[in-house]
Amino acid sequence: MLNTNALDEEETDMPKIKVNGITMNYGQQGTGEPLILIPYLSADHACYAFQVAEYAKHFTCISLDLRGTGETDKTDGAYSTEDLADDVAAFMPALGISRAHIMGVSLGAAIGMWLAAKHPESIASLSLHCAWPKTDAYMKSVVGSFQHTARDMGSVAEMVILAMFPWCLTPELYSAKPDYIQQLAAFVRSRPAQSVESFMQQSNAVMGHDAEGQLSRITAPTLITFGRYDAATSIRFADPLKRGIQNSELLIFEGCSHAPIYEHVEEFNQKTLAFLQKHVGTAPVPLVA
Repeated sequence: MLNTNALDEEETDMPKIKVNGITMNYGQQGTGEPLILIPYLSADHACYAFQVAEYAKHFTCISLDLRGTGETDKTDGAYSTEDLADDVAAFMPALGISRAHIMGVSLGAAIGMWLAAKHPESIASLSLHCAWPKTDAYMKSVVGSFQHTARDMGSVAEMVILAMFPWCLTPELYSAKPDYIQQLAAFVRSRPAQSVESFMQQSNAVMGHDAEGQLSRITAPTLITFGRYDAATSIRFADPLKRGIQNSELLIFEGCSHAPIYEHVEEFNQKTLAFLQKHVGTAPVPLVA
């Protein structure tokens, strides 16, 4: 039985740290080797609430707010997924972390690719969920529709619920668990609001993502996962990622779309945690409070 209480837990005294010219907000739970959780498009660190509840029993879970989301500083001008990876790369040593397990979903996975390619010595393992090596015309069309909806509605949260949810969650989940869909919607509305301007910057980074030429530089053991029914980052990207990242394994979550972290929570946690635990012993336990 899925425990949705994780969505309702209150946060107090969230730590912040100045890195790469911005002040970044982050959450930390658990003990053990560091596991850095990178959010997806429009989300803040709390998007991994269901995962941290389990992962923190085994790892020091550090989930962060990317620039322009949550309580991390907003910045002017365009930036790329590589720039976001540079933020994470600066964040790690600022917390005294020399090597960590890295996990990202969607945009978080795109950032993880750049991080692992540019800083292989700092990556104990890499988990790429619903990832893609280079944005294609189909993805640009999908993300472009999110941008238009956000502008028209004047609200990123309402755009996420109206436009992104149907891309991320299966029709079967909507039919079987309408109350759960409403809980997820209430959770999105409860988080610090991302401005439409910040969403445009972040979604433009998604549309410009191109790490195709970086995949061969990734040396960390890597888990690549997709939802069987994901359309945006479908399994059309599975073979290029698997071939490009030598030390990788592929896992498909049946009956899921773009958000197995919410669609099949227990299965997602169990299988991803099993991968992470295979690579324990390669990252020093951080001395951070």
